[in-house]
Amino acid sequence: MTENIQSLAVVERLFPLIVSGEKTSTIRWCERHITLGPLMFFCKEDPNLTVLVTVTRCSEMPLSDAAAFVGRSDVWPDNIMLAGMQEHYPDIALSSLVQVIEYDPPLQHTH
Repeated sequence: MTENIQSLAVVERLFPLIVSGEKTSTIRWCERHITLGPLMFFCKEDPNLTVLVTVTRCSEMPLSDAAAFVGRSDVWPDNIMLAGMQEHYPDIALSSLVQVIEYDPPLQHTH
């Protein structure tokens, strides 16, 4: 069943936040285009760790609009957002078009 499910890697420090349901969105740049429906996250450092979520909304916008869009502008002002995203995407800019992927808390996960 899972061979046709879209998937994305996530860094190890963020994986538990997805599993617990605390993290319900991700911002991606120049990665595969995600669509509504099932999405399997796997831990970049340990691909055996997976969690299945259901994508409920996908939106494209400049990175500078993403924090406000997901209600996090108080903790992600532009400079913090940019620095955090540049850890994963060194060439990203606030004007870069990103995909904001929102999802429900996990349906299931494996350890």
